[in-house]
Amino acid sequence: TVEKDMEEKGSQSLEYFVKREVLDELCLDEVAQKGTWSTKPTLGDQVKDSLRLKHILLTWIPVLSWLPRYSIRENALGDLISGCSVGIMHLPQGMAYALLASLRPVYGLYTSLFPVLVYFIFGTSRHISIGTFAVISIMVGSVTERLAPDSNFIVNGTNGTETVDIDTRDAYRVQVACALTVLAGLFQILLGVVRFGFVVTYLSEPLIRGYTTGSACHVCVSQLKYLFGVSPSRFTGPLSLVYTVLEICSLLPQTQVPELVVSLVALAVLIVVKEINDCYRQKLPLPIPIELIVVSLPFGFSFILSLPVKQQVLKAPSAPDTTFFSSVIGDAFAVAIVGFAINISLGKTFGLKYGYKVDSNQELVAVGLSNTIGGFFHCYCVTSSLSRSLVQESTGGKTQVAGVISSIIVLITVLKIGPLFEDLPKAVLSTIVFVNLKGMFKQFMDVPLLWKTNKVDLLVWLVTFISTVVLNLDMGLAVAIAFSMLTFIFRTQLPRYSILGNLPGTELYLDTDTYKEVRTLFRIIFIHIKLKYNHFVLLLNVYPL
Repeated sequence: TVEKDMEEKGSQSLEYFVKREVLDELCLDEVAQKGTWSTKPTLGDQVKDSLRLKHILLTWIPVLSWLPRYSIRENALGDLISGCSVGIMHLPQGMAYALLASLRPVYGLYTSLFPVLVYFIFGTSRHISIGTFAVISIMVGSVTERLAPDSNFIVNGTNGTETVDIDTRDAYRVQVACALTVLAGLFQILLGVVRFGFVVTYLSEPLIRGYTTGSACHVCVSQLKYLFGVSPSRFTGPLSLVYTVLEICSLLPQTQVPELVVSLVALAVLIVVKEINDCYRQKLPLPIPIELIVVSLPFGFSFILSLPVKQQVLKAPSAPDTTFFSSVIGDAFAVAIVGFAINISLGKTFGLKYGYKVDSNQELVAVGLSNTIGGFFHCYCVTSSLSRSLVQESTGGKTQVAGVISSIIVLITVLKIGPLFEDLPKAVLSTIVFVNLKGMFKQFMDVPLLWKTNKVDLLVWLVTFISTVVLNLDMGLAVAIAFSMLTFIFRTQLPRYSILGNLPGTELYLDTDTYKEVRTLFRIIFIHIKLKYNHFVLLLNVYPL
């Protein structure tokens, strides 16, 4: 029973008197019926359950759990519209990002086709769009250019001049990219099978955002040569980004004016129309496919000029050259970790928003299979794309059926007009890359926000960004992860704690070592623990012996 007495003494005060039976531990277990309601399975039951065929199939092949319950009435229309919209985006982005990987545009379309179908079967996120991504593409490109530079394919021309055997070089780079993709996929599958998905907890959001922002700088610089029509030397190692910029500046007098004009016009059109899409996205049923329109313009000239078909569009699957594995093993692991981190962070964001679970271990397996199987079909490494995923969500996409529809659009495009993709002007494709970097460069706004909220996370962001820009992508990632783990250890191993007491006449609880007038409560202790920007209060009810 609770009796309440109120007294008026200048201010209102309340006094509570609580009367209840005192319970010892045995009585409490009996009254609360400890263990009588819980049916926690034993270890043997868990092993038997894990060995059941149905459990194995539903765990490793998630499509079997949700596709039979797919509601055509509720989801079909949204998935259809969403799939068409994302498929239209896949076409120009796939071709443009293939340039970042130093591959021909058609291989970007392969990457937008086969891995999407694999993820439909094994993935657990309903809204992300798997395919080409700028950061992963530039990481692949750094490997293909390192192992297959132009200098290795110099041939003597008929008039005594030296030229690059482009066909042989491109074929060799495809072999390198496929080997890298398959090895990265195998790493991801292995990590998923051994339940290593918790590694994402060490890749904090500031680290990922700082890394992608630094990578965006590499992407931007890599496309300047197409914008100006120049051919700078390739630099590797620390400060390669600075050396490349200086080299391009020295080659500016050799700028190809036609390519510069085409690039600037295409860039202006893309920026204006994309701003219109952003401003009127609530009123437009579908975004204006300006990227596809800009890329489609050269098709008209191709038809007029009757360009010959150079080769078969869809190639038969083939095994990767395993002799490259020893040369790309470090790069493959870096690509595997970065690709998974981007994928799971975006997947969990949509999962929290729409109330469904995204399994990090199964996502490792799904992306790993997408890469491994895709590598046999001449694809390079994939992960989820923020821009395509947002379009897939905003246009009504409910499930990964939208991904299948987008793949069908890519397949039809490749089969019908695929030969024209061999001769697309790289200047136009580079402008698509520039425009799609807008979201990554907006991440610079994290700096003032983190300055106000969490300076340790700000330090992680800055160290990651600077190391990525200065030390290149692979070494920058290693430095960023090492520094992030050091900050994690610093936060957890140097805690500060204090005992809190009540300031008489108030509801405030303050540090007893700092404030003289505060008093601890009878048999109740409040302990305030601070772990470097993370706070929590522990309440202890102390019983006398």
